[in-house]
Amino acid sequence: MFKRKQKIKHPKATYDEQLLTTLNAAKVDWDRAKQNQEAVYDNNTSELVTQTALARAKYLYLYREARLRQVHGQTIQRSVIDK
Repeated sequence: MFKRKQKIKHPKATYDEQLLTTLNAAKVDWDRAKQNQEAVYDNNTSELVTQTALARAKYLYLYREARLRQVHGQTIQRSVIDK
C-alpha cells in the first residue's frame, strides 16, 4: 500500500552524450557570434558584444562541466578540422 516509487536511473552515458551535443552546439554558436562581431563594421555595438560574451560564457560553463564529469567525445569538431 505504501510502497516507495523507484526512481528511474538514467545511465551516465546518456547524460554525457547530451552534454557533448550541447557543448558542440554552444561552440558553434560562440564561433558564429565571434564571426558576426568581426563582420560588422561598427563592432562597438553593445548588443553584439553582449551576445558574444553570453555565447562564450555558455560554452565555458559547459566545457568546465564536461571536464569535471571527465567526458570525452569520439568526434572531432569541425572548427578543429578547418584550421
